[in-house]
Amino acid sequence: MKKVYPDAAKALAGVLKDGMLIACGGFGLCGIPEVLIMAIRDSGVKNLTVASNNAGVDGAGLGLLLETRQVKKMIASYVGENKLFAQQYLAGELEIEFNPQGTLAERLRAGGAGIPAFFTRTGAGTDIAKGKEEREFDGEKYIMERGIVADLAIVHAWMGDHEGNLVYRKTARNFNPMMATCGKVTVAEVEHLVRPGEINPDHIITPGVFVQRIIHVPDAKKHIEQRTVRKRVPAAATGEEV
Repeated sequence: MKKVYPDAAKALAGVLKDGMLIACGGFGLCGIPEVLIMAIRDSGVKNLTVASNNAGVDGAGLGLLLETRQVKKMIASYVGENKLFAQQYLAGELEIEFNPQGTLAERLRAGGAGIPAFFTRTGAGTDIAKGKEEREFDGEKYIMERGIVADLAIVHAWMGDHEGNLVYRKTARNFNPMMATCGKVTVAEVEHLVRPGEINPDHIITPGVFVQRIIHVPDAKKHIEQRTVRKRVPAAATGEEV
């Protein structure tokens, strides 16, 4: 089966539909599938539920879909960098399902592993537990969380081959691997696209069996979410800056 598509629009053709659940990889702005996000924006699909660690920032990442009001609901852990997100939520225009970060990661992993639900201590006795089944194990309270199976998963990989085997780099590995496994259809954008056999098997993080479609994005833009600087002072011994 040919998995490599010429561009994002063609890779998403026949997959996108109104009201679908999309799992979107990335951690902050690191490792986000931005080319695929822009293609989703341009498609005009609406009433989306999006599961992601965050909602991007104003003008980048999933923030692009908030600008066009294509997102109905976010399932996320952290949304503190997006003013538009806050405005839409406070105005009652956007639904939010907050998850502790580890719980969200496990919900995605469980969905990809065929596990419909699991119990965790995280959130027990808090607002997170409201409306959820609770049980006691070894004298401790646990709450039940459902696994997430997405209609579509979109991920960004540093390297991939034509069979869909993927390698992520550093922080981009935080959420992309779980996202890749939980989608009924998974589309990956890859910075370095190589032939089968060119990736060391021991370096493969997501096996190609989980990936149905691939696009090559050799010039992926790398955003910096928070740019910070510190004053440089001369070193005492050499006079060189440190």
